Amino acid sequence: MQVSSLNEVKIYSLSAGRSLPEWLSDRKKRALQKKDVDIRRRIELIQDFEMPTISTKIKVSRDGQYIMAVGTYKPRIRCFDTYQLSQKFERCLDSEVVTFEILSDDYSKIVFLQCDRFVEFHSQHGHYYRTRIPKFGRDFSYHSPSCDLYFVAASSEVYRLNLEQGRFLNSLQTDASENNVCDINPTHFLFATGTAEGKVECWDPRTRNRVGLLDCALSSVTADTEIDGLPSISALKFNGALNMAVGTSTGQVLLYDLRSSNPLIVKDHQYGLPIKSIQFQHQLDLIISADSRIIKMWNKDTGKIFTSMEPEYDINDVCLYPNSGMLMTANEAPKMNIYYIPMDVSVMSLGLKVLGPAPKWCSFLDNLTEELEENPESTVYDDYKFVTRKDLENLGLAHLIGSSLLRAYMHGFFMDIRLYHKAKMMANPFAYEEYRREKIRQKIEETRAQRVQLKKLPKVNKELALKLIEEEEEQQATRKRKQKNLPSLLKDDRFKVMFENPDFQVDEQSEEFRLLNPLVSKISEKRKKKLKILEEKEAQEQEEEEEPEGKPSDAESSESSDDEKGWVEEVRKQRKLLRQEEKVKRQERFKEDQQTLLKPQFFEIKEGEEFRSFKDSAKKQKLMKKTLGDRLKLEEKLGTLSVSDTTVGSKQATFKLKKSEQQKKQQEAEKQHRQERKTLRRSAGHLKSKRGRGQRFH
Repeated sequence: MQVSSLNEVKIYSLSAGRSLPEWLSDRKKRALQKKDVDIRRRIELIQDFEMPTISTKIKVSRDGQYIMAVGTYKPRIRCFDTYQLSQKFERCLDSEVVTFEILSDDYSKIVFLQCDRFVEFHSQHGHYYRTRIPKFGRDFSYHSPSCDLYFVAASSEVYRLNLEQGRFLNSLQTDASENNVCDINPTHFLFATGTAEGKVECWDPRTRNRVGLLDCALSSVTADTEIDGLPSISALKFNGALNMAVGTSTGQVLLYDLRSSNPLIVKDHQYGLPIKSIQFQHQLDLIISADSRIIKMWNKDTGKIFTSMEPEYDINDVCLYPNSGMLMTANEAPKMNIYYIPMDVSVMSLGLKVLGPAPKWCSFLDNLTEELEENPESTVYDDYKFVTRKDLENLGLAHLIGSSLLRAYMHGFFMDIRLYHKAKMMANPFAYEEYRREKIRQKIEETRAQRVQLKKLPKVNKELALKLIEEEEEQQATRKRKQKNLPSLLKDDRFKVMFENPDFQVDEQSEEFRLLNPLVSKISEKRKKKLKILEEKEAQEQEEEEEPEGKPSDAESSESSDDEKGWVEEVRKQRKLLRQEEKVKRQERFKEDQQTLLKPQFFEIKEGEEFRSFKDSAKKQKLMKKTLGDRLKLEEKLGTLSVSDTTVGSKQATFKLKKSEQQKKQQEAEKQHRQERKTLRRSAGHLKSKRGRGQRFH
């Protein structure tokens, strides 16, 4: 029997046996059973309280004698007799059960809604009748005054089956596309159905008319909740005549008063998983809500958590045994869990919270829990210490790996606690002194935290950091409570290098900085004073921080107005200073140029080019200074430009490029070559004509 405590609430897991290390031998286990009382007290409350693979639903009959559970595989129902603490009977079914309902006080009348659209009725001897509904069913409720079964399915209709007449009646037409869950109020028999659109529709069975509509999807979304889509209704439960609890597919539980459309309280499971079960505990005014991961018990008036349980496997259903502190769950595992929160005088005297007494058929649980509280026993793992390979190397026990002194387990080893303490004392004999120093250091830090903390400025751009800190303090003073805090540049990783790398140091003597910040001189002087004060305090490590003298509000306002008026004057002063600095720099450069001796420079002329005087370059510079018209007139005189009128009325200008001497030489050579070829052709033509005449003559 495992015991856990959360929020000063003792929770006993009756189905889970005492966990022992797997590597313990049978001989060691038998020895532990003789010595350890807790192992001998391992109890099996109900014999074979389990399913072959998983259990999906679990319920208790009205008389409290029978516990029924359905599961797989194969699909079956098992009935357990609490008076005999054993299984009463087991029946196999044709298909898996979505949900079931016990119509009688005992197990004699049961209705099963199966996943293949069939509705199966069982009597005391077994299978009785089977029928089918038009759509795949998801939930149903029994209306006892009219003997009607209300089925909700993957449809907008709510099917009604009358058990007295043995036939289907006219269905109820809802506005939803699909209906997930339903419930009937036990006091005034109001029928409610939860839709896939996140709404709850309430119907009066007497008139078969809708009397109310609740939009739970909008009410479940608060400022702290984060949802991915539209929440649908996954659980529904009435409490008394006026209260109703609604569970959503996004993990919220809403408690309603039927007289109001707004929820009294909204409880978020913080897991984002659909709520699978909701139960009411009347003795302590608790609501027990469960999703597939956790069971939470919380006060329905304040929403304060009473306790919570997280089983090892996913939860499918939760059942609270009436008028007791026992809780049973159907899980994604063969064994069904049983939890017990005791109500005992000795437990209450210790100041622990309790849920209720033990049921009559297991009243001995109160005596067991009382003995366990009086004689607490240590666990088996207290005699062993789990160490990793690195711990063994630090202790100098790495050579023991593979021996009987170490038992391999997961990513480390189990070793005897006495051997561990001896090895630690030998490896580090001053461990106590180090522990004592650490405790003293912690106490000193606690006292230092009560002192006035100094502002720690970065090494680079201290004035900029101080400016940012002052701006943040002003914003915090003027900001409203509801407004969110803006991120700080000093804590932002993107600007971290600006206060660490000296290359990003702001140069306050640069021209750009002085023109953009003309009033920075006055403000920088104030900040420099503050920086000196902070540096002195950091150097001396004074305990008390001296506050700088303040000024009255009138002085500050007059100072700000003077700054606004003198902004132009400051800009002019900065410009005059910059001009004077430029003049000084020019004079220094001129002096340096006079002091330096000019040396002659020689240039090499390329092959094929002739040296010309520097007068040509001077002429070109003079021509470039003249206007375009003067240059055109000069070019017309030189013959390089010809201007003529066109037929359209505009003028046409043609330019002739000047030829270099090399081009002239080439042209002259080409002319000579052409003349020589012409003379040769002429001479060859005369010879041919003479020969032709001589042949004719002969």
